[in-house]
Amino acid sequence: MELQHEFTVPVPVDDAWRALLDIERIAPCLPGASVTDYDGKTVTGSVRVKVGPVTLTYQGTAVFEERDDQEHRMVLLASGRETRGQGTARATVTGTLTAHEDGTAVTVRTDLSVTGRPAQFGRGLLSDVGGRLVSQFADCLAERLTEPEQEQEQEPEPPAPIDLTRTAALPVARRIGPPLAAAALVILAWRWKRAARRRR
Repeated sequence: MELQHEFTVPVPVDDAWRALLDIERIAPCLPGASVTDYDGKTVTGSVRVKVGPVTLTYQGTAVFEERDDQEHRMVLLASGRETRGQGTARATVTGTLTAHEDGTAVTVRTDLSVTGRPAQFGRGLLSDVGGRLVSQFADCLAERLTEPEQEQEQEPEPPAPIDLTRTAALPVARRIGPPLAAAALVILAWRWKRAARRRR
């Protein structure tokens, strides 16, 4: 499935580009992710995902297939496998940065393939969940880019797992909310008419 998200950060494009390539610096902003090694091209680490009461851990790598410093464009190939299961996740992530007013616009296109429990959410919900996670990442990144560097040197806290069930709750509510409201109005109207007939 293909997902596309956009966000902006309040720094010049060259600064944003350098920050996005500084994996150790931005790793704490990646929901559920933990980086164990980075050699300048390949990132090794894990991602923890919570689905209901079950927490899944994916071990894997992400490799920079392309990196254009002039065009501010990167292509990242990521793959992972559950440590205690058969589920897999593969993604080709293309990121493009462009100057935008007083900051930088970031466009992220993801070609994602997931097997196992997270696949039960389907394309629509995964897109909504992805949007919310990207929004969290963007907010965190903007904060880190504008805070003093000495504050970033503090020992990072262990990353909390991505709670897909909880994160998906709001998109689900948005989708089923209007139909439920309409149904409730119909039921109330029916009950009102029935009560009115009895009073006669």
